[in-house]
Amino acid sequence: MTRNPAAFDFLATRMSYPAKAMVPPAPDRAALEPILQAALRVPDHGKLEPWRLVVGRRDALSRWADLGEARARELGGDPVMLEKGRSQFDRSHLAVVVISAPKAADKVPPVEQTLSAGALCLNIVNAAAAAGWAAQWLTGWVAHDRAFIARAFGCTETESVAGIIHIASAGAEAPDRPRPDLSRIVTWA
Repeated sequence: MTRNPAAFDFLATRMSYPAKAMVPPAPDRAALEPILQAALRVPDHGKLEPWRLVVGRRDALSRWADLGEARARELGGDPVMLEKGRSQFDRSHLAVVVISAPKAADKVPPVEQTLSAGALCLNIVNAAAAAGWAAQWLTGWVAHDRAFIARAFGCTETESVAGIIHIASAGAEAPDRPRPDLSRIVTWA
C-alpha cells in the first residue's frame, strides 16, 4: 500500500468556502479545464458518463439570475424566494452546473448514475480547492425547479441538477463548521 500523506491531510482539513464571500478573480478557461479533467475521475460504472457540465461566467450568470427572478414571480414567490432565485448567480464569479443525465443501462441502476453525478460535484470542489481556488457546492430551489432548469441549463425531463459549484478566490478567512461525531453515526458490525 502506498500512502499519500499530503492528499490525506488535504481531505482531513478540506472545507467549502462560502460562495457569498468569494471575490474575483475566478479561474479562466485555461485554469478551469485541468480542474474539470481531474474532477471527472469519478466512479462511473459502465463508463456511461451520466452527467454533463454547464460552465457559467458573467453573461450566463446574469441571465440565470434574471431567469431565477422571473420564475419566482411566475410562482408567486415572496421576496425571500425572489432574492434566492437571483442571489447565488448575482454574487457568483463562475459556476459549474453539474447535470445528472442518467443513461438507459440494464446493469447500472439510475441511483448509481445519480451518485456518480454527486461524486463529480464533490470532486470539482476538491479539485478547485487543491488548485488554490475557493469553491462551494450549492443548489437552492432553482436547482430543483423543472421549468427553471430547462430554461437555464437546457435540462430534459430525465435530467436534474446535482449541484451548482461556485468557484473564485477566497475573500476573508472563513471559519470551519462543526464536523460529525463518528461515535454517533458509525456502527461497527
